[in-house]
Formats: sequence, structure tokens, C-alpha cells
Amino acid sequence: MTPLTLKNMFLSTHENSLDKKGRVSVPASFRSYLTSLGYNGFIGYPSFNNPSIEACSQNRIEQLSDTIDALNPFEEKRDIFATSVLAESISLQFDSEGRVSMPEKFLRHANIKQKILFVGQGKIFQIWEPKLFEKFKIQARKKANLNRANFKWQDKFKKEDK
Repeated sequence: MTPLTLKNMFLSTHENSLDKKGRVSVPASFRSYLTSLGYNGFIGYPSFNNPSIEACSQNRIEQLSDTIDALNPFEEKRDIFATSVLAESISLQFDSEGRVSMPEKFLRHANIKQKILFVGQGKIFQIWEPKLFEKFKIQARKKANLNRANFKWQDKFKKEDK
């Protein structure tokens, strides 16, 4: 049996506080993963699924851009996705202490005042106001429980388990 290698990804949940200048310390494990990819920061944009900020590596935003570019250039949905994701994206760079300055429009979108929750989502992470995330998490768990039978295990994973 071949040993499984754990891929680097964004996992777990970390709470930090904004300082008076609007900066927040990014969790060390998130920074470590991003720097292992060659980045000194991340790309963020307001989620259009919930009141959070979606955050990812440069590679991931390039994949999203490629997917958007593959849409018919004359269809409305191409412009909608480009505007909702790419036009709203901001590159946030770590300072010497591992902090980023959070743009005011991000804080407003996510209703963040002081506390910030970094939520690992595998290839991406989200940035939430902690109380809003707690409400979302309760609903997500209920929905996941109701839909668990629809979760299909991919064949490639079944083969690796043997």
C-alpha cells in the first residue's frame, strides 16, 4: 500500500482581530501554504454566495479567469462573472509581520467590525465576521446532513483506499 501524502491546503478556522489601521494577521498555516506556492499574499474578492470574502492564490484566480475567458465573449454571463470576480479582486500582500490591510469595501461586504474569522476551504479560504459564520455553519451542517447521500466519492479516491 502506498502511503498517502497530505496536500497543502487551507484547513481549519482561525480568529484574529483587526488593528486600528485595518490590518489583520493572517494565520501562519495559511501564510506558509501561500509562500510555498511562491506568493507573498493572496487575492481576495467579495463572495457573491454569502457575506464573506473569498481568498485564493494567484494560480487559483488565473484558473477562474481562464474559465471566464472560455465563455462566449458575446454572452452576458461572461461579463457578469468577470465583473463579479475579476473586477472586484484585490491583491493583498503580507507585511513583515504577516498582516494584510483589509480594504474597507471588503469589511463592509462581510460586515466585519473588529473580529475576523479565516475559514479554510481546501483550495481557497474565506474571511468572515465570526457571528455571521456561526449562523452560516449551523445551516450548512443541516443542509450537508440532509444532502449527505448525494455526496459521491470519486472513483480515484476509492482506488487509493485499497
